[in-house]
Amino acid sequence: MEFSDHIKTANVEDVVLRQPLHPPSRGTLCITGHHLLFSEREEGSSQQVLLLLRNIDAIEKRMSGSSGTITIKCKDLRVLQLDIPGMEQCLNISRSIETLSCLDNVSEMYPFFYRPTDLSLQDQWGLSTPEKHYTQMKELHERWRLSSVNKSYSVCPSYPPAVIVPNCIDDETLKKVAKFRQGGRFPVLCYYHRKNGMVIMRSSQPLTGANRKRCKEDELLLQAVIEDSDKGFIIDTRSSQQVQQARMTGGGFESKSFYNCWKRLHRQMERGKALQESLIKLVEACSDESHNVDRWLSKLENSKWLSHVQTALSTAGLLAECVERDGHSALVHGYEGTDCSLLICTLAQLIMDPFCRTLEGFLALLEREWVQ
Repeated sequence: MEFSDHIKTANVEDVVLRQPLHPPSRGTLCITGHHLLFSEREEGSSQQVLLLLRNIDAIEKRMSGSSGTITIKCKDLRVLQLDIPGMEQCLNISRSIETLSCLDNVSEMYPFFYRPTDLSLQDQWGLSTPEKHYTQMKELHERWRLSSVNKSYSVCPSYPPAVIVPNCIDDETLKKVAKFRQGGRFPVLCYYHRKNGMVIMRSSQPLTGANRKRCKEDELLLQAVIEDSDKGFIIDTRSSQQVQQARMTGGGFESKSFYNCWKRLHRQMERGKALQESLIKLVEACSDESHNVDRWLSKLENSKWLSHVQTALSTAGLLAECVERDGHSALVHGYEGTDCSLLICTLAQLIMDPFCRTLEGFLALLEREWVQ
């Protein structure tokens, strides 16, 4: 596919750009395979706006006479409005943005086309990998090992090739545990607390189902995590009712009968559609130009976004208390273990580990927990 096939109009003159808290500016709009570029043409001004098309979340178009307006809502909550002269030009730009902002083929995305001329990478890029993390944490080596069971991504497509697991659990056992956990996301270590040797693990839900199916290998792995400790905590990001419903569809939870050293705590967190709707309402509140404080606060409250933030922070605080204050290891999961679980584990590390609150440490944390 050629990007030019999706760009019927590449340049438009006399476009007016409107942004919140900025005066309107008039200039030239250019569209490429990966970017939208606006360059102001006012005398003495050199203002430019460069917007990566993948950063666009949604666009709205409105036609009026022989011209049109495109409102662009970005994933970083920015809202841009473009007043474009000419109905055909406006429609062409709109179609191009809609197509190029949601390309499905990974090889067509910007990182594969960006060729910097003044940058040479000698080593593989990356601040933190499981291998590097394990090497830096000498305290882990006695009880934990680096496993390459997922080297070809055959065990779990959403885990890195190397993971940190208890020393006494071999790769064959891990494969059996992966079949017992949704999406193959078996319990892996994501944080070791140097102060007391306790750890945070994360995984997806166990596939116990309505028949309360067991997996002795899974029980063995979790027992190896707490070793001689009297108990560990399981932070489940679902309510008790949601957990029971999950059992009816093949999911479930760790039964007290088989995981008697683990105490389960439920902290329901919204996900998926509920969060999406809340974010949309938040963006609408941020885009309100009425300058009425009461109206802004009302819209903010109705979005329920701050409630979601509060729930995430309080759950992460609970996890940090379990590890730091109570001195117990913890396992975090919900359904797939890919959204709420990662969020809670990340926030808890920010609370407990000062290095994670430095720029380098924060970037390493994001790469280790989310990218890897």
